Amino acid sequence: MPYNSKAFGIAISRLQVQKNLTQDQLSGLACIARSHLAALESGQKNPRMETVWKLAEALSVKPSQLVRMTERMMEEREK
Repeated sequence: MPYNSKAFGIAISRLQVQKNLTQDQLSGLACIARSHLAALESGQKNPRMETVWKLAEALSVKPSQLVRMTERMMEEREK
């Protein structure tokens, strides 16, 4: 299954909503620019491994959970 950057964005967005965080809040917690977060969420950019770790920490999940969630989103998009 090829990587789908939009699936990562959907995973981030869902966790952000679950945690009741705005883009500004999440980007601040993850120490990334809000514009970069928006580009990740829309699938316009792919995250570096460091960014995955930062976002996972900011969302209080393990990076592996974030990757698994992305895989699930990709599987849903294939159906």
